[in-house]
Amino acid sequence: MGKKFERVMRQTAQNSNPDEEDNKITEPHVCNGNFMNDFTELCRRNSLIVIPPVRPRPKRPPTPSIIPTHDSKDSKKGKEKQTIQELEPEPELDENGEPPEPPPKTYTVKDKFDYFKPCVQVEMDHHDKHDTVTEVFIRGWLVDEPMINVLKQCFITMDRLHSLHFWRTGFTASTVSTIAAFLPQCVNIRCLVLEGNPVTEENYWELIAADSSLQNLSLRHNGITDKGARGIGQQLGHINHSNNKIISLNLNNNRISDEGAIYISDGLRVNRTLLCLSLSNNEISDRGAEKFAQVLSRFILTHEEIVERRKLIGEKGSSLIVDHQKSATASRRGDSKDRPGSVRSGTDKSEKKRDKSSSKKKDDKKDEKTKGKKEEKNVSKKVFVLAAVTKFGLSSSSGRGSGASVTADSKTKGKDKKGGKDKKAGGGAVVAEIEQIDVSETINPLLEPVTVVNTSHLQIPGNRVLISLNLSRNNIGETGMKALLLAIQDQISLLLKTSGTGLMRLSLHKQNKCHVNSSSTYQELNEIMIARDPFHKPAVKTPDGADPDQSI
Repeated sequence: MGKKFERVMRQTAQNSNPDEEDNKITEPHVCNGNFMNDFTELCRRNSLIVIPPVRPRPKRPPTPSIIPTHDSKDSKKGKEKQTIQELEPEPELDENGEPPEPPPKTYTVKDKFDYFKPCVQVEMDHHDKHDTVTEVFIRGWLVDEPMINVLKQCFITMDRLHSLHFWRTGFTASTVSTIAAFLPQCVNIRCLVLEGNPVTEENYWELIAADSSLQNLSLRHNGITDKGARGIGQQLGHINHSNNKIISLNLNNNRISDEGAIYISDGLRVNRTLLCLSLSNNEISDRGAEKFAQVLSRFILTHEEIVERRKLIGEKGSSLIVDHQKSATASRRGDSKDRPGSVRSGTDKSEKKRDKSSSKKKDDKKDEKTKGKKEEKNVSKKVFVLAAVTKFGLSSSSGRGSGASVTADSKTKGKDKKGGKDKKAGGGAVVAEIEQIDVSETINPLLEPVTVVNTSHLQIPGNRVLISLNLSRNNIGETGMKALLLAIQDQISLLLKTSGTGLMRLSLHKQNKCHVNSSSTYQELNEIMIARDPFHKPAVKTPDGADPDQSI
């Protein structure tokens, strides 16, 4: 009886345990920031057949340190003795009678079936801590909807993650929309590399929408046509809005023609944050190059832009006029003769004057602090761009940075502010004050000073924020080269009067029209851009003594 009772109890316990396990499994998993544990657990709970392992990204081993040798006689004798005593055995010969090759020291060899298995490679601050993942690399295997949902839950809780790399992962339009939807929740993600993922809907513009926090975006080898370029250009800048986060945009090796280049250049009319743009190896010809040249130098406002400009001037002008009227009425009341004079009123006036002087001093101190903070932000922003340029290949072979642009900006801004103060002190008209504030303080470029071409056309200075433009390996001819040359010359003359950095690198080498690179226009443009590039490195001569292909 005792044995039968024990058997019955065991069976009841076995029948009850699966239910409890099922209840435990149905509970949602709470991610804690440990990418390896969270990823494997979520894949298991979503009943994925294959769970890719999470591995650290392989790195090249460091070079062995060279031990300095001593030329003493004792050391030579000791070495000779060691060589005599430590004679290596003769290596075994293969079938051909030759010694086998030694194993490599700079890399490891894996079986091909193990090498091509799906895996997730990560970069970590500390190799032992999986909650310090900073970059995630997924390459060469399909990322479908269940997998992207698993990654979404993991990425949101990872505090140090700042870069995502997807290469040939079979993305669809819904996958791109999913990434664009959860990226704003990942506060620290600033870099997205999405390459080799052609999407028929071409909804890449969702990645740089208004709520996006991306600063570096690479969309190489995605087969983007003029349809996708139109959406990207509209998100870069429009009359009513512009993206103020994106710093570098890489659109190399796509199928963007002149129409797409026009859409992107239209975005640059209003956008004043994009610093690096790469359109290498596309289908852009003279028409697209002329449009970029127009945006870089001066461009005529359209009817919609003129209307928007008048609205902005009306809003700011009405507020300033109201403030001016209020100050005028207050001064009149203070100077009125009907008010009885008394000692208290005199003391009140003196106290008010003291309060005003002290408040002015405090305001000046606050202004100095805010100016310092703004300059620090500009410096950090442009230093970050240098890393983006070198990392995403937005520049040519010779490395360059934006250190000179930082100093130029700080100097020109200081001069402009001093000039603004002098003008305000000397002038008394309300309209002049409105125009000065519109030029110096507003961010919208539509409010820049206007030059009247004729009765129906207004012209404003072009984009002076873009510092790197890559148009190499396209179909640009002599006409486009001349337009870009005139634009650069005009921009240099504008920079003497206004603030900004201006274009400091322009890549136009290896056009499909071979005779263009040997033209005088190309050579003159090359000389101008070399002088503007503070980090230019002279080309190294080949062993034959000939100079390699120069690139602007």
